Amino acid sequence: MAVPITESPAVGARLLITTFVTTLIFHSSVADIAVGASTTEEAPHRRFEYKYSFKGPHLSQSDGGIPFWIHTGNAIPSADQVRITPSLRSQRGSVWTKNKVNFEHWEAEVTFRVSGRGRMGADGLAVWFTSTQGLEGPVYGAADQWNGIGVFFDSFDNDGKKNNPAILVVGNNGNLVYDHQNDGSTQALGTCLRDFRNKPYPVRAKITYYKRTLTVLINNGFTPDKEDYEFCTKVDNMVIPSDGFFGISAATGGLADDHDVLSFLLFRLTEPGQQPPPVESEIPKEEKDKYQEEFQNFQQELDKKKEEFQKEHPDVQGEPIDDMYESVNDREIRQVFEGQNRIHLEIKQLNRQLAMILDEQRRYVSVITDEVAKKGANTESGQLDSAGQQLGSIVATQQEVLKSLNELKSSFHESLRQIGSVQNQGNQAAMGTYETMQHFSDIKEHLHTVKRDVEHLVQRNAQNPADKVLKCPELPPMPSCLSTVHFAIFVVVQSVLFFCYVMYKSQQEAAAKKFF
Repeated sequence: MAVPITESPAVGARLLITTFVTTLIFHSSVADIAVGASTTEEAPHRRFEYKYSFKGPHLSQSDGGIPFWIHTGNAIPSADQVRITPSLRSQRGSVWTKNKVNFEHWEAEVTFRVSGRGRMGADGLAVWFTSTQGLEGPVYGAADQWNGIGVFFDSFDNDGKKNNPAILVVGNNGNLVYDHQNDGSTQALGTCLRDFRNKPYPVRAKITYYKRTLTVLINNGFTPDKEDYEFCTKVDNMVIPSDGFFGISAATGGLADDHDVLSFLLFRLTEPGQQPPPVESEIPKEEKDKYQEEFQNFQQELDKKKEEFQKEHPDVQGEPIDDMYESVNDREIRQVFEGQNRIHLEIKQLNRQLAMILDEQRRYVSVITDEVAKKGANTESGQLDSAGQQLGSIVATQQEVLKSLNELKSSFHESLRQIGSVQNQGNQAAMGTYETMQHFSDIKEHLHTVKRDVEHLVQRNAQNPADKVLKCPELPPMPSCLSTVHFAIFVVVQSVLFFCYVMYKSQQEAAAKKFF
């Protein structure tokens, strides 16, 4: 009876451990299934909408405006950014799309920079999607009581709770007044604390509205990686107007920052399996009719001008207009001939340089030959043998150089002749493409041969020890014209003559005084 009594606790422990392990495995498998289901969900299709976007370079036009956008207040568009407000007190500015957006799902990417000299800044920047354009107002430079949503980048702590800079998502149905005293915290649908001032790189915000869910992701501006986003906030069951305007606004107060927007990119999101609507369906019928009428008017004016031109210039009436422009084949043939002309000029220049080298080598050979003849008549037999051998080797080397240079010159003449024949064939008929390429290959081979021969000659002349023999003879030391003894005698005689002159001069002056 003792044995079953001692084994019953062990059996209970085993059953407990088995139950715990089974439950753990079941929960982990359920979690894996949930994660797999979430990862297998297809991402929506994104299509860039240029009419609701802007970015540099060449952001602004010559008249200072932004294509498809309007700017108000203190906003200053430039080539690479839009300065919504400068770092001055009590400034307001905004930019808004000219046309309404009627996308069901969308994603906006905003790249901006908020910078100031102080430790604190004001007031902040806002990204809007509203049913009407809030051009001016007290809420970050835009109108209050808006109908839509606003994503606020608040940089000033109005309520003194030390919870700024912060990012808030605030919705409005057109009846609420923004709570400035509490920094909108009582009306915020979602918020996160992020410092976006004075960052080394521009800050990026990705705002996505998909299936009634608004998600805000932030790139904090610490790295140049454009895709380094982190989660900020998410609002579910978000209902916004079916169509509206996008806008960006900013404002300053007692403190001031530069609020610069570098780009605003809008993407239309389409659910997987659904085809995005064609571009033609997005243009309203009124605009289509207006553009069609403008096109017809322009076409009529063009036809009238053509008739007037033909009446004033009857000579060119029957000439086709296409002949005035260069075709693709003509341009290719012209480029081939221009390349041939450049090669021709380069080879001519090399031929001139080669002729100069050849003349110089011939002069050296003649000088060395004369030197050998003089040495043979004036030197002894022993010295004649060694000098004659050295000079003979130099003469042989120079003759080889002359021979190689003559071969190079003949090769250059052959290349010039081939280029001339190719050009003549091209001028006669522009159809010999294969033959032209073959001639180019021959020219290339000749040029490679010339290059190898020149390098070989340079190496041979650099390694030839006989070049060190030809040196100018050193001049013998000049004998000294004046010795030390002669110099001492000259100094003594000069001193005596000077002393005698001084004595004579003094006697003459003494004799002249007697008469006064």
